[in-house]
Amino acid sequence: MNRKPVLVAAIAAAFALVAGQSLADETCNSPYLAKLIKGQEDYLHVWTLGVDGVGDGRDKLVTIDVNPASKRYGKVVHKASVPGARGEAHHMGFTDDRRYLWAGGLDDSRIHVFDVGSNPAKPRLVKTMANFAKQTGYVGPHTFYALPGRMLVAGLSNTKDKGGVTGLATFNNAGQLIAKHDIPTGEVGGVKGDGYGYDIAINPGRNAMLTSSFTGQANYMRPLGELIKDGEAMKKFGNTMVLWDLKAMQPQQVFSVPGAPLEIRWSLKEGDNWAITATALTSKLWLVKPGGDGKWAAKEVGTIGDPAKIPLPVDISISADGRGLWVNTFMDGMTRYFDLSNPEAPKQTYAKQTGKQVNMISQSWDGKRVYISSSLLDKWDKGGADNEQFVRAFHWDGQELKLAFEVDFTKEKLGRAHHMKFSAKAAGKGYAQLAGQQLAQAPRP
Repeated sequence: MNRKPVLVAAIAAAFALVAGQSLADETCNSPYLAKLIKGQEDYLHVWTLGVDGVGDGRDKLVTIDVNPASKRYGKVVHKASVPGARGEAHHMGFTDDRRYLWAGGLDDSRIHVFDVGSNPAKPRLVKTMANFAKQTGYVGPHTFYALPGRMLVAGLSNTKDKGGVTGLATFNNAGQLIAKHDIPTGEVGGVKGDGYGYDIAINPGRNAMLTSSFTGQANYMRPLGELIKDGEAMKKFGNTMVLWDLKAMQPQQVFSVPGAPLEIRWSLKEGDNWAITATALTSKLWLVKPGGDGKWAAKEVGTIGDPAKIPLPVDISISADGRGLWVNTFMDGMTRYFDLSNPEAPKQTYAKQTGKQVNMISQSWDGKRVYISSSLLDKWDKGGADNEQFVRAFHWDGQELKLAFEVDFTKEKLGRAHHMKFSAKAAGKGYAQLAGQQLAQAPRP
């Protein structure tokens, strides 16, 4: 049975219900999540890489109490290790009802599903999906993006040559594969695709989905110092983004965006119709938006630090009003803030070194709290004294980042801190319910 038309119908129904609404989660999650934490988050969940000889050495989901009113504020309250040892824990994402977290390994291609909704203080591993590569032909499940009753997963590589050509896979929330979507390698809209994948970002009101590109397993599992000396390997990084028709799940345009465009963030301001990304290797900000003729285009609009020093922009986080962007650069440990009042010309207005190496950055909906983690990839992290492994929480008053607390993941024998997600104790606490009410009306396949 071909289930693709059913999937398309479900997405179309949800699109019709949420069109024109700004329903994104705490600025960087899928707009199809049923609940937004607009008040104080209670817990920070950290997907953590296992380190041989550190604690149990296994990848794990670490939960930190982040409510200042709690007696356990800034403390680890739970850790849930996964079977096996180290699968290169990387990114994770909530299902549309926000009850479950899907977390992936870039090396072993396993997907671990945690029940977070039953007790956010103590997430519980309920499923491990070990056949992602066999089912899809893709390797390295990276981005987990909620659709109504579905999870869209972006791979980084493939089973044939471990290179960067890959695709997207759609599963239902029970973990059954529904459809595959290869990232284009041919010409689309006048530009040839390279087939590489990384992030996913959807704007339901515009029936638009964007994907970005990185590199294959043969590169991301190599030591960074060795990799950068290999001229041929360094040519094998993505240089494109793809615009997809969301309802049809078909590529419409390929954009040339040199230098490995990574995270994509749509502006959440009502009426805006643009997205922004940062390129890791060229240290640039790129804007994606339609022109006066209605045709979409990507153009370079800003520079991050000194590109000659390869600061390596990694994660970005857009403010809820679409007027500000946090950018973390791994190599120099800097966290920068850009004014996006004019997205055509972003301006850096603040910078602070927040670690010797920094990667992910997550902010609360009100923008007053910012969380930063340290690890990029096991074989890319720095060595010696520069190999800090932490989560640091900051207060942001619009002028200065002020340290609120720090969890030293090495001292706590936890591993390497990577991706972060928020949760709250009760469904009614600080949540906006509009998205959930709308999506509940959408027909399910």
